[in-house]
Amino acid sequence: MGKYVLKTDPENKKLHIYLEGTFSNEDGLRSIQAYQQVVNPIIPSEYELQIDCRKLNVTAPDVVPLLESCFVMFKSDGFQQVTLALENNPLLKMQLSRLGRKAGLESMLIVPTFQA
Repeated sequence: MGKYVLKTDPENKKLHIYLEGTFSNEDGLRSIQAYQQVVNPIIPSEYELQIDCRKLNVTAPDVVPLLESCFVMFKSDGFQQVTLALENNPLLKMQLSRLGRKAGLESMLIVPTFQA
């Protein structure tokens, strides 16, 4: 089961998303609804999106289209920067990099950890 936590940091203009586990289609749809509720009151183009994927598992093939739609959504929302924290998981890094490129997220970075 996939878990997610979304936190807005208006002072530093960052939206933090923490992801953990293996997401099903249902988990993914719930996380998208939560994301939309958090993003609606802010102006994404003024924010950086930081997604912590360090405890996320590789996405199953049947859930990949949903994950791809998330990347497209991040691009269309127009965040200043999209940064994914990911360490010691080359398969997940390849999967997320490919989906980011496919969605046209030129501003996406993959880093081992976020700077404090």
